Amino acid sequence: MKLMKHLFYAFALVALVYSCKNENKGASTNSTANQADTNKTERSGQAFITDDESRPTVLHIAIGSPDHTTLVAAVQAAELENALVNAGPLMVFAPTNEAFAALPEGTVENLLKPENKDALANILKYHVTPGNYSKDFLKKFKKLGQANNGYVQVEVVDGEPIIGGAKILASIPAGNGIVHVIDKVLLPPTEE
Repeated sequence: MKLMKHLFYAFALVALVYSCKNENKGASTNSTANQADTNKTERSGQAFITDDESRPTVLHIAIGSPDHTTLVAAVQAAELENALVNAGPLMVFAPTNEAFAALPEGTVENLLKPENKDALANILKYHVTPGNYSKDFLKKFKKLGQANNGYVQVEVVDGEPIIGGAKILASIPAGNGIVHVIDKVLLPPTEE
């Protein structure tokens, strides 16, 4: 039953992304001056290429999820979109909006400020591991090397892998890896 639920969510996400892209095909601008202004403010890179053919990347899965709007806002504030669409494979531990809401009041707002971009990027990179491991395969690890050069602990509790204290709620395969939805924001250990 859980597999069917996850497949339904993955299919719904793909349909949502595809339908959003089709809605924009008819839009055009008449003014070249407006188009030039828009091009100056648009961000570029692999994350911003329109692609209706391939399987969604870990970034596009997060973008299409109503439960990950805070994560997406953080990725955009840290300007890490292009890193999350590379060939990978990437394993992303994606905290839900509820996980971000459980942080002390004002934490997310403070991290989203431009002057905290580096700290935010460090935290987000702590949620990314090279590889494409299933939830069951993660039970074989004691720790995982993260993209911020840190390590996150892996425990097995009641037969389930716990990543840095977070439970895996769902796992969604992506074109460049896998997204493990988690119930807690992973915070890198502070250096003392």
